[in-house]
Amino acid sequence: MDTKLVTPELLAAILEDYTLEVGGLHGVGHWARVLENGVRVAEASGGNVAVVKLFAVFHDSRRFNDGHDPDHGARGAELATAMHGDFFELPDDDLDRLVVACEQHTDVIHHHDVTVQCCFDADRLDLGRVFSRPDPRLLNTDHARETETIEWALDRGWNERVPDFVESEWGVELVG
Repeated sequence: MDTKLVTPELLAAILEDYTLEVGGLHGVGHWARVLENGVRVAEASGGNVAVVKLFAVFHDSRRFNDGHDPDHGARGAELATAMHGDFFELPDDDLDRLVVACEQHTDVIHHHDVTVQCCFDADRLDLGRVFSRPDPRLLNTDHARETETIEWALDRGWNERVPDFVESEWGVELVG
């Protein structure tokens, strides 16, 4: 999988002010699974893979806690906007999609834009990490609603699988 858009430099800049445990519930392992979920869903559904990859690392990047934190998506969107141009480049309409996906990923169930749909689904497919099964009615894309996709994602979340690229490409070592 090509994860080069999410560089070690981008990850280091995001993690500079990350206040939670890097290996915690909403940390880098979750971001990596969301990235893999999102790429899988976007490739099958026609979503923009670059936006989905960036969503994965920004959507929970500014949480203050692992519980109720209603403004964390907006803070992640602000960070993405601030880092745009220095750490990554997107056309304006794709940056807008990234911002909307980050801002709305916890409050909006369905969205009209397929790329935003893929972002929402990518995050919801990782509910296994909190021992919850994704509800197909709350997923946007046909591919995400497929039993095979849900089971694949559940296995990874339940077992807290961390993709190899977290250490080999991102340069983040998660202990434990």
